[in-house]
Amino acid sequence: MPTRTANAAMLAQDISTFIPHRAPMILIDNLLEHYPDSLITETHIRPDSAYFDRQLNGVPNYVGIEYMAQSIAALAGVEARLDHEGIRVGFLLGTRKLQMHIDTFTLGESYRTQVTRLYQEESGLAVFDCHIYHQDTLVAQANVNVFQPQDTQTYINNSQVNN
Repeated sequence: MPTRTANAAMLAQDISTFIPHRAPMILIDNLLEHYPDSLITETHIRPDSAYFDRQLNGVPNYVGIEYMAQSIAALAGVEARLDHEGIRVGFLLGTRKLQMHIDTFTLGESYRTQVTRLYQEESGLAVFDCHIYHQDTLVAQANVNVFQPQDTQTYINNSQVNN
């Protein structure tokens, strides 16, 4: 794991530099802070936000799991860039201890997602402690389990053969 941290110029780059997602499925907007094993991202809720619901005047709270997952992907992307490696696809396996303290991510508001690696195996299996804040208020939290194989295409091909 890298012990270096990303500088401000790196964090200011477009989010698509760090995650394998492409518009319109990029749900996080900015990288705010990076530390070894941890990243803070920001999401702005706009009428054109993915999953925006006009009746709710915002985004349903369950999308917060994807804000967490994309923040984890962004952390992996920052680490890959620091190590001069390519961006790899990862898989969201599930969550534990999920708590949603709000029903909706509200139009016009911004939310910060903090992800911290708790554990990672050589295989690519990892667990992250994730928190979403609105200003200084905790609005969602979970432990998120992810898997990022070294060679995604080989992993997918082997999975298809075994099914």
